[in-house]
Amino acid sequence: MIDKPYSPRSSKLHEWVTTADHKKLGVMYIVCGIIYLIVAGCEALMIRWQLAVPENDVLSAETYNAFFTMHGTTMIFLVGMPILLGAANYFIPLMIGARDMAFPRLNAFGFWLFFFGGLLLYFSFLGGQGLSGEEGAPDVGWFAYAPLTSTTFSPGSSTDYWIISLFVAGMGSIMTAINLVTTILTMRCKGMTLMKMPIFAWMMLVDAILILIALPTLTAIQIMLLLDRQFGAHFFDAQAGADPLIWQHLFWFFGHPEVYILILPGFAFVSEVTPVFSRKVLFGYPLMVIATISIGFIALGVWAHHMFATGLSPTVLAYFSGATFLIGVPTGMKIFNWIATLWGGQIRFATPMLFAVGFIAMFTIGGLTGIMLAVVPMDWQLSDTYFVVGHFHFVLFGGLLFAIFSGFFYWFPKVTGKMLNETLGKWQFWFLFAGFLLTFGPMHFSGFEGMPRRIYTYMPNRGLEFYNMLSSIGAVVQIFGFGLFVVNVLHSLRKGKPAGDDPWDAWTLEWSTTSPPPPWNFATIPSIASRRPLWDTKHPDDPDWKYE
Repeated sequence: MIDKPYSPRSSKLHEWVTTADHKKLGVMYIVCGIIYLIVAGCEALMIRWQLAVPENDVLSAETYNAFFTMHGTTMIFLVGMPILLGAANYFIPLMIGARDMAFPRLNAFGFWLFFFGGLLLYFSFLGGQGLSGEEGAPDVGWFAYAPLTSTTFSPGSSTDYWIISLFVAGMGSIMTAINLVTTILTMRCKGMTLMKMPIFAWMMLVDAILILIALPTLTAIQIMLLLDRQFGAHFFDAQAGADPLIWQHLFWFFGHPEVYILILPGFAFVSEVTPVFSRKVLFGYPLMVIATISIGFIALGVWAHHMFATGLSPTVLAYFSGATFLIGVPTGMKIFNWIATLWGGQIRFATPMLFAVGFIAMFTIGGLTGIMLAVVPMDWQLSDTYFVVGHFHFVLFGGLLFAIFSGFFYWFPKVTGKMLNETLGKWQFWFLFAGFLLTFGPMHFSGFEGMPRRIYTYMPNRGLEFYNMLSSIGAVVQIFGFGLFVVNVLHSLRKGKPAGDDPWDAWTLEWSTTSPPPPWNFATIPSIASRRPLWDTKHPDDPDWKYE
C-alpha cells in the first residue's frame, strides 16, 4: 500500500475540523456568520428590487415570500447568533484569565450543530416544495405564524426544513450558553470577583442565561409544530379545537428576549470600545451591571408587546404596555453611561469608535420608536406596517450590525496580528451609515402612509413610490460599504500592517497576550486586583484611570 504524500492543506483542514480550541471555534462561528450575512444581504437586495416600483414582477408572490422568510431567518439565527456567540467563545476565556472554555468538546459539538443546522435550512432550496410551486425554501416568514404553517397552507417539505434546521441550530446555541455560564462563573482568574469582571463578561453571562430560558421555548414549539404537520397532533389547529394564538404567545416568549439576546453582546462591544477610544474608564460600571441584569429580567415579561392587535383584554394590554415602557429605563441608563463616558474624554475617532458612536445614535432612534409602539392606540395604527420594519432594523441593523463592526475592527488585530486599513474602514462606515438611513428611514413614513409589511407589491398612486425608491437606492449604497469591508479584510490578511500585542493601548487581559494569542492563552494564569489589570501594569502611577 502506497502512502499518500503529506499535504499541509489537508492537515490544516483536519486541524480546524477536529479542534476543540475556543479561539478556532470562535473564528469559525464568526466566519460562518459573515458568509450568511452576505447571503442574507443578497436576499434583501432582491426584496428591495421587487419593491422599488409599484406592480413590479421581478419576483412572484411565492418567490418573494421565500426570500422574505430566508432573509429574516438567516439574519436572526445564522448571522446575529453565531457572530455574537463566536465573539464570546473567543474572548471570554481570554478576558477572565482562563485557558479555555469549561467544556471544550461540548463547545465544538455546539458549533457543528449550528453549522449543519444552517446548511439544512439552505438545503430546502433543493428539497423543499414551495418556491414557484416546485423546489424551494420555506415561505412562512421567520415568525411562522399558525395556521400558515399547517400542511393545508404550506404543503411539501419546505416548512419542515425550517423547523428541523432551527431545532438543530438552536440546540447548538443552548450548549454554547451552558458553556458560557459555567466558564464565567467558575473559571475566573485569581482576584477577579464578579464586580471586577470586564463588562463584556457580565453582559455575555446575562445573555447566556436568557438563551437558556428563552430558546428551549422555541425548541419546544418547533417539536409541537412538527408533530402537527407530520402526525396530526393539532396543537395549533383551530379546526380541531386548538388555538393558533398559542403559537404567537409561545413564539414571542422566545422572540422578545431574542431581541435582547442579540443586542446585549452589541452593548458589550460598545462598552469595551468607548472607554478605550475616549481615554476614560467606563462611566458607572455598577450601574451598567444593574441595568444589564434588569434588562435580562424584564425582557422575559414583554412578549405580548408584539400582540397588541390580536384582541387581548385591556388589563393585559395595560400590563404589557407598562412593561415595554419599563424596559426602556435600564436601556436608557446604558445610553446615558456611554454618553457620560464620551463626555470630556480625549476621543479618537478610529473606525471602531465611529461604528460605536453610530450604534449609539441609531439604537437610540430605534429605541424611541419602540417606545412609540408601546402606546397601545398607536400600535393599533402602526402594527404590521413598514413603520415596524423601520423600527426593528434601526435596532438590529443600525444597532446590532454597527456594534458588530465596531467589535470586529477593535479585535481583528488581536485575532490575526494584522491591522485593518483605517481609510477603507472609515469609507465603509460612511457608506453604511448613509445607506442605512436612506434604506430604513423612509420606511417609517411609508408605514405612516399605511404600507403593510410582508407584501410583495403595491398599487401606484398611493403615496408609496417615493419612499420605496429611496429605500431601494439606500440598499444599493450599502453594497459599496459591504464591498469595502470584504476588500479590507482580504487585503489586511495578506498585507496588513503588523498590529503588535496591544495596538489600542487597552486594559483588559486579552491584550496582555500575543497577537494572535497562543494555544494555551497565558503562560501562567494571571492574577488581578482591579477591573483594569493591564492598565495597572502599564501605568502604575495613574490614579485617575485615564490615559496620560
